[in-house]
Amino acid sequence: MSGKKKEVMRLERESVIPILKPKLIMTLANLIEHNTDRAEFLKLCKRAEYTIRAWYLLQFEDLMQLYSLFDPIHGAQKLKQQNLSPEEIDVLEQNFLMYLFQVMKKSNFKLTTNEEIDVALSGQYLLNLPIMVDDSKLDKKLFKKYFADHPYENLPDFADKYIIFRRGIGIDKTTDYFFMEKVDMIIARLCRYLLRLTRLEKLLKRSSGRHEKDLKKLDDISSEANGDDLFESVRLESMELSVGNLLSKNTIQEPTFDRIIVVYRRASTEFKTERGIYVKHFKNIPMADMEIVLPEKKNPGLTPMDWVKFLGSAIVGLVTVFGSLEMPKADLWVNFAILSTVIGYCAKIYFTFQQNLAAYQNLITQSMYDKQLDSGKGTLLHLCDDVIQQEVKEVIISFFVLMEKGKATRQELDLWCEELIKEEFCESCNFDVDDAVYKLEKLGIIARDSVGRYYCIGLKRANEMIGTTTEELVLKARHGGGRP
Repeated sequence: MSGKKKEVMRLERESVIPILKPKLIMTLANLIEHNTDRAEFLKLCKRAEYTIRAWYLLQFEDLMQLYSLFDPIHGAQKLKQQNLSPEEIDVLEQNFLMYLFQVMKKSNFKLTTNEEIDVALSGQYLLNLPIMVDDSKLDKKLFKKYFADHPYENLPDFADKYIIFRRGIGIDKTTDYFFMEKVDMIIARLCRYLLRLTRLEKLLKRSSGRHEKDLKKLDDISSEANGDDLFESVRLESMELSVGNLLSKNTIQEPTFDRIIVVYRRASTEFKTERGIYVKHFKNIPMADMEIVLPEKKNPGLTPMDWVKFLGSAIVGLVTVFGSLEMPKADLWVNFAILSTVIGYCAKIYFTFQQNLAAYQNLITQSMYDKQLDSGKGTLLHLCDDVIQQEVKEVIISFFVLMEKGKATRQELDLWCEELIKEEFCESCNFDVDDAVYKLEKLGIIARDSVGRYYCIGLKRANEMIGTTTEELVLKARHGGGRP
C-alpha cells in the first residue's frame, strides 16, 4: 500500500462478543481440569441458555405478532380483519417500535449518529456517484412521534424518515488499476489548484467550513484513542501522484459496518394510507459506500463538479474558437484541435458518468443479492436469536471468570472478562459487565460479600439453583421413548 496515505478514524468499541457460542463453551470447558467440574460446567451452560430463552419468549412473541400487522406484504389484510381505528393502529405501531428498539439494544445494535455519518461519507470507496434519498416517498410521522415520546441524544438528521442501526466493524479491501478513477482524481486536483490560484477556494470553504471542522475534531479525537478503537482507511483521493502508482494496481481499503439494519415506511398517497414497516438487514457495508443501503434512492445524475467541468470546458473552448476566428489569419487546424479537445473532454465526462452509473447499478445488485441478509420477519427472527446468543455468552464468560479468579469488584470483573476474550480468542470487545451481573443475580448463581465484591457459588449448586429445565425434560422423555 505504499504511496497512499492512511486515514485513521475512531469508532466506539463494540459490546458484541464476536465469538461463536459453541467455540466459546468448548474452549472454556477445556480450561477446566477435573472431568466432573467440566461436565457440570457444560450442564450449566445449557441450563443458562434454556432459562434465558424462556425469559425472552413472551417478549419475542409480542414483537412478532405486532409486526404481522405491519408486514408490508400481508399486514394491511390483517389490519383490515382486526377492524381497528386509526388511533388504535397508531398505538400498536408505536408499541412495535418500542419492542424493536429494546431488541436492538439487547442485540448490541446502535443508532448511527451524525458524526458517524459524516465520517462515513467524507470520502469515496467503490461508489463514485452522489446518491440522494427521495424524501417525498418516505413517511415522516412514524419516527417523529416515537422519538417525541422516547427522546434519544444525537439523532441523525434523517431520523424522522428512516433509521439505521449498525453493529460490528470490519475491513474491506479491493485491488484494481482504477484507471478512470485516477484520471478523475488528477482532474479534481488540477481544479483545486486552479481554485487556489484564483483564490476562489476560500469562498467555497466558507460554505463547507462546518463539515471540515467536524471531521478535524474527529481526527483529533482519534489520535488520542487506543489501538483497538482505530480503523484505517486507504482511499484513492489521498494517493500520492507518481508514474508507478498511476500505471500499477493499487489496493484500497475501507472500514465496514459488519451489520446494518434499515427501518422505514413509505409515504402515504391520497388514495392509500401506508402502514407497512420495512426492516432490511445488510452485511459488510463499506462506510464510504453506505448510501447503497438507503431507502427510496433517486436516480443518480452528474455531480455539480461534473457540470462545472462540462460547462466550463465548453465555454472556454467556444470563446477560444470565436476569438481565433476574429483574428485576420485564422488557423483552421488550430480551431479544429481546440474543438476536438473540448469535445473529447466533454465525452470523457459523459463516459465517466456512464461507467460510474454501471458501477452503481452493480453495487445495488450486489447489495440486494450478496449483502442483504434478510428483511421483515426473517430479520426479526435473526435479531431475537442474536439477543439470546449474546446474553448467554455474557453469562458464561462472567461466571467462568469468577469461578477461576475468585471474588471481584464490578470493575475488576469487567477487566478480567475483556482480558479472557483477548487472551483466549484474540478478540476485543467492550464487555457489558452491568448486564452480565444483572443476569447472574437473576439466575441466583452469584452473591456479594460484606464489602460488595462478587463471587460465584459452586457449579453443582449453581445447576441446582437454576433447576431442571423444560428442554431437559423433553430430551429425557424423547430418549426414554427410544424415538428421535
